[in-house]
Amino acid sequence: MRILLLEDDADLADVMALGLRNESYATDVATTCAAAVELLAAVEYDVACLDLGLPDGDGLDLVRRLAEADGELRRPRRTIVVTARDAVDDRVAGLDAGADDYLVKPFDFGELLARLRALGRRSDHRSSRLTVGDIEIDESAGTAFRAGIALDLTAREFALLRYFVQHAGEVLSAETLLEHVWDANADPFTSSVRVILSRLRRKLGEPQPIATVTGAGYRLSTPS
Repeated sequence: MRILLLEDDADLADVMALGLRNESYATDVATTCAAAVELLAAVEYDVACLDLGLPDGDGLDLVRRLAEADGELRRPRRTIVVTARDAVDDRVAGLDAGADDYLVKPFDFGELLARLRALGRRSDHRSSRLTVGDIEIDESAGTAFRAGIALDLTAREFALLRYFVQHAGEVLSAETLLEHVWDANADPFTSSVRVILSRLRRKLGEPQPIATVTGAGYRLSTPS
């Protein structure tokens, strides 16, 4: 899952982004509306976490633009407002503007994670447990198994496997994996995808479920 975090408090943004990345969420950070708009014009996000009180405008206007399917922006699958505005009228305004959820600061980080998991399930109409063949992952617990045996995966390896399971049977290019599993801090000219994929394949063992499609990318096989 790739997340856009719009937060004007740089220190808070750094802490939130670190926490999200540690939970295997690829996270890009913007501290102004203008920076967020620039990212939204170029990147397709699964979730946008938007603050409202920003130095160059009101985040609520951005929520409305996304809800109205502004042609200049790539609309995230889900939007959650994360703000200090705690009045009932503010919550109503945020949800009516098009936000899928509304979280008031200060908040427990665990609650934010739970809400992100809930938004992910709502997006795909699925539970937190996903199974393809003998591979099973539990998004809520952050665990993965093959043939009932737990896999010892890093956060990045888990995120990569989760994306393959979510798109089982599809051919996924390295560019697609880089866009959805990594964030803006990743260097597209490095071998990050190849290296992490190699480690994941080694941990999955044989028979190898992730095949290389020459000239196109990679595919997680589905049971025949």
